[in-house]
Amino acid sequence: MHSQLHRPKGFGEILDAAFRLCKNHFSDFFKIVLILIGPIYLLQAIILLLSGTSFFRELGSGNGRFEQIFSGVEASANTTVGEDLANIVVTLPMIVLYPVALAAVLFAVNQLYKGQEFTVKSVIKQAFTKFWALLGNSLLYGVILFGMVFVPTIIITIFGVIGMVADPAIGIILMIILFLGLGFTVFFFMSRWSFYLGATAFEDNAPGLARSWRLTRKRVWKVLGIYVILGLLFFIISLAVESIIILLLGTSVLYTLIISLVTLFTSMIFMVGYAILYFDLKTRHDGDDINEMIDDYQNPGN
Repeated sequence: MHSQLHRPKGFGEILDAAFRLCKNHFSDFFKIVLILIGPIYLLQAIILLLSGTSFFRELGSGNGRFEQIFSGVEASANTTVGEDLANIVVTLPMIVLYPVALAAVLFAVNQLYKGQEFTVKSVIKQAFTKFWALLGNSLLYGVILFGMVFVPTIIITIFGVIGMVADPAIGIILMIILFLGLGFTVFFFMSRWSFYLGATAFEDNAPGLARSWRLTRKRVWKVLGIYVILGLLFFIISLAVESIIILLLGTSVLYTLIISLVTLFTSMIFMVGYAILYFDLKTRHDGDDINEMIDDYQNPGN
């Protein structure tokens, strides 16, 4: 496995390497996300209990089972102000700790690349040494993406409303096309800049966006494709589990905990895949730079 990690990998090989690493070191990788992110979901479950949600089964009113389930889901959508504030409080630690968890997985995979073993404690400790840099760069990344979504959304909505005044059909079609274009544009730039965290963790490169942009040069479609495949896979897993559990438990606290465990599992796979992709891009990019330097040295007149 160590030799396979160092070899430049294609699209399918990166996914295969991610699943192999997750399988061979499942307990260690899962402990990382469980220790750093797990308490956030536990806090969420405690808040739900305090707000009156049943632990084992939460169903709404109605005669049939499906009617009760749909009624319960509809009722859960109408949250109180206190529950909304509590959910915001739960979200804040995720913003802070998710980059730390991802950095810890990066350090763990880096050890495996070197042919060395790692301990959960050591990689988490190493990740926390980069805490402020990770947090600052992650906030900057989030603010940029928020601006890329918020401002164009307002502009598209205005144009759409104007279009619907002239012709409802044209206005709706225009909004659909513009929002699809916006979605692809945001996804493109998000993917190109997403390896800022690796640059922050290993290279002290702040904010790391330019480094990420260079790493993904010439390999944009590979990065986009891997993100799409992982996203679809996680969506299918989450949908399948959620569809079964909600039939048995409704929107109870236990249902929330089970979904949280599934989220931790898929997050673990994503983090490992992200790490392997980062090191593959770094190896290829740095290798290309060396080859270009050799070519310039051998052909100084060109």
